Amino acid sequence: MAVGWLVGIDIGGTFTDVVAIRGRDMRTAKLASRPDAPAAAISDGIAAVGLALEDIANVIHGTTRVTNAIVEDKLPPVALIATQGFSDSIEIGRLRRHELYRLDVPPKRPPLVPAEHRFGVDERMSFQGEVTRPLNEHAIKQAADDVRRSGVRSVAVCLLHSYINPDHERALASALREVVPHVSLSHRVNPEAREFERASSTVLNAAAMPVAVDYIDEILSGSALEGRFQLFHSAGGYASPDVARERPLILALSGPAAGVAGTAALARARGEDTLLTFDMGGTTTDVCLVRGGQIEVSSGRSIGGRPIRQPMAAVETIGAGGGSIVRLTPGGLSVGPDSAGAVPGPACYGMGGTLPTVTDANAVLGLLDPATRLGGTITLDVEGAKRSLAPIADALGKSITETALGVHRIANAAMARALRRVTVERGVDGRRCTLLAFGGAGPMHATGLAREVGIRRIIVPVASSAFSAYGCLLSDMSYTQQRTIRLKGAAFDADALEQTRAEMQDELSRPLLDQGLARADIAMAYVGLARYDGQSEAIAVPFDLPFDHDRFAIDFNRQHHEIFGYAMDEPWVLEGLRVTASRPSGIALGSLESDLHDHAPDTVGHRDCHFDAGGPTRTPCLSRPSLAPGREVAGPAIIVDAWSTTVVPPGWMIESDSYGNLVMREVAP
Repeated sequence: MAVGWLVGIDIGGTFTDVVAIRGRDMRTAKLASRPDAPAAAISDGIAAVGLALEDIANVIHGTTRVTNAIVEDKLPPVALIATQGFSDSIEIGRLRRHELYRLDVPPKRPPLVPAEHRFGVDERMSFQGEVTRPLNEHAIKQAADDVRRSGVRSVAVCLLHSYINPDHERALASALREVVPHVSLSHRVNPEAREFERASSTVLNAAAMPVAVDYIDEILSGSALEGRFQLFHSAGGYASPDVARERPLILALSGPAAGVAGTAALARARGEDTLLTFDMGGTTTDVCLVRGGQIEVSSGRSIGGRPIRQPMAAVETIGAGGGSIVRLTPGGLSVGPDSAGAVPGPACYGMGGTLPTVTDANAVLGLLDPATRLGGTITLDVEGAKRSLAPIADALGKSITETALGVHRIANAAMARALRRVTVERGVDGRRCTLLAFGGAGPMHATGLAREVGIRRIIVPVASSAFSAYGCLLSDMSYTQQRTIRLKGAAFDADALEQTRAEMQDELSRPLLDQGLARADIAMAYVGLARYDGQSEAIAVPFDLPFDHDRFAIDFNRQHHEIFGYAMDEPWVLEGLRVTASRPSGIALGSLESDLHDHAPDTVGHRDCHFDAGGPTRTPCLSRPSLAPGREVAGPAIIVDAWSTTVVPPGWMIESDSYGNLVMREVAP
């Protein structure tokens, strides 16, 4: 019996990308997203690569459904149960403003749970997990009655110090599950100190539960993929539908994390030291740092202005993509954050869009082939793109081409700021990194962005337009948890560390064992979150078993110096423990067999391209599949395949490697 196909499907705001792999065979497709019909989108994606449901061994899906629901404030109402006297902590929050110098802007977003849906329960734990006020049956019944009267479908339970002792949360959960279908417990979502962030994360998880459960159930009931369907999560792996139903917040960066995971696999295959991901799609641009073949993971961030505390790929996202709308403001040209989306899309798509976008600017500059059908369906309307930019050009007193160049540069400048946030702010010199450009628009903007940052080497990966879908397949099934432990380095309690580590390992291994995996085949990874005594933020320090106290201290000081530029001979604290259990995917970036070594790349045409204000340059368009490994091509050139366009301006060289990636380098003047 033939082995089934593995399919990665990344549903973005504009396009749905599909990659299917069986052995050395790969198929790719791109089609317009259908956000209101997820089951149909999955079925359409499978059909687009010429497969039927019976051909599929497994589907791994990256989705923006939870992210969009949070950002767009389209979450259903939720109730919160907290320790008596602490139910308002979610509104009090931290004493910091989002806009420090704008007093006309509210200092923070309003809480997701209104006061009438916040309930206190009479109980109390100490910070050491000791019961100081028992939770009695009357308090449990009162909490259940309060939630029933609120009329919500979801409830978040966040009790004081439950990350140390969750007994009271478990007791409440048993009663609440008889009242509402969705119960979110803080010791499951985020078993860490930081009461406000833990409460915010638990509430967001509760609010996302109906969204995620309905989404997953619709896909499984409409596509007959039960047992062959997984979801990509924010920490760079994929999880079962059951885990995603209970903890949907792990899907908050599902799509962007898949591209980062693919980058880590590419880095390991090519032996790359430091890669900067540059994923420019139709709606957003996502950037992240990958060092030593490992994803940079952050513990805390915010989405839509709401704090989230859980392990996530350290992705920076900005609202600047190919479909981002361009406007003339009192401060000049601005790009995004709103997008034309898939429908009506940019004006050059000819589907009714009239507002100018970054893609329209690229079409005017000749960077997109007007004869190519994007996604096999969309023929470019360059005149429509010019009409959309004309009002801005007239207002500026510039030509349409000059305006398009300005749009291109402003988009690059916005993305350069995001790159600096993931490099300079982490003690990394971005000029020494290699840029990995993917997504529908990434390879078109890569060289302009590289020049903004000072990067001189770029990789455009195989299946670049659908690389996030490919990343779904290159990743492991994995589960990650982070827990507060607080062990002082000067009087280290090795037994306490080992007990917590063993508990976390057993809990994280359970869903893998449920999938039929043998315990011996589960890979474990451990990270200590350490800080100097008195510091507020901890840094991640990987370690192996058995735990070596002295080695860990050396690694902590070295890493602290690398990030902050100094280290101290001061007492340190192991604040938390992060554990990951995974099943290796078994799929690696495969090298390509090629007989093109003596073959010149196929020229599929020539067109005028505007790389700068110096006027049009007659530029050859070369077929990407015809590029022989190791053969260099000097810019200017446009490299095209069925789904993407790579721009090689004057002053750059490009060649294909044995994996099918394109490697560009700037030629010294």
